[in-house]
Amino acid sequence: MELRHLRYFVAVAERLNFTAAAESLGVSQPPLSQQIRDLETEIGADLFERTSRRVVLTRAGVDLLDRSRLILAQAHEAIERARAIGSGSAGIINIGLTGSVLTGPTGELIRMFRNTYGNVDIRIHELPPDRQIESLRAGLVDLCLQRSPPSDPDLAIEIAWHERVGVVVARRHALARASSLALTDLREQPYISLRLRDSRFANDMWNACIAAGYVPTLCQEVVEATSLMSLAAAGMGVALVPEFASILRHPKVAFRVLDPPAPTADVYAIRPKHVDAVVDGFLALMRANAAQIAADLRSEVGCLDRPDPG
Repeated sequence: MELRHLRYFVAVAERLNFTAAAESLGVSQPPLSQQIRDLETEIGADLFERTSRRVVLTRAGVDLLDRSRLILAQAHEAIERARAIGSGSAGIINIGLTGSVLTGPTGELIRMFRNTYGNVDIRIHELPPDRQIESLRAGLVDLCLQRSPPSDPDLAIEIAWHERVGVVVARRHALARASSLALTDLREQPYISLRLRDSRFANDMWNACIAAGYVPTLCQEVVEATSLMSLAAAGMGVALVPEFASILRHPKVAFRVLDPPAPTADVYAIRPKHVDAVVDGFLALMRANAAQIAADLRSEVGCLDRPDPG
């Protein structure tokens, strides 16, 4: 049995007229009648009672009509779904990232993407950078957003948005009153860092301090950016954080963007070289909007760059 047989059967059953059904299907009546006979033979039951004056559904025909309509509707839905996935207007996109990346333009990009592609399911996977890449290679995620991307010829890497690096320090600290800060101003300060073995960003900041002429005096390693804020608020030391992580700031800390020359916390989109239309849609939206979203966000948090009085 083929879907064609069910379409022919439904056309006849709804009109109870072979001539009218043939016209609606764009076929001649003799082949249509033969298809119905073939269907009845395969099923082993009459679907219509035929006389010279009328065509009537049998009990088997009545039952098959309801089920045929459902099958044809499901088949149509499956075809339309496949067509939508192929065009990028439906499907699933799995994105790997770290929590700090969510503080930047990511949230607004997701909102815009969902508004544009309402039939695409976005799934966020919060993972350490190395596990993101492992998941990308294993096909568990489709796209990663992270800082300090690896060098891998099998992956396509492009800038998602530019992000600066800033210093988090307790508001009562003398550095909070400075109008500007550079890496060298942190030389004598106890240093709070994301855990070096987990974070490429933390390693980049460590190496930036060394390039600036000193080895940081590490007093504490933590897992989450919010922990950096809390420990800095307690006066345990200073921390270097991505610019938009300042949105998570503790009320008792000040945030200062580093003066140039300074390291960056730029975020990159990382993916396999060949991606489907759904991922292409997200990347196109990111390319068109991420820079402006970052600029707007930077304007909103810009007041944090002002030195604290006193």
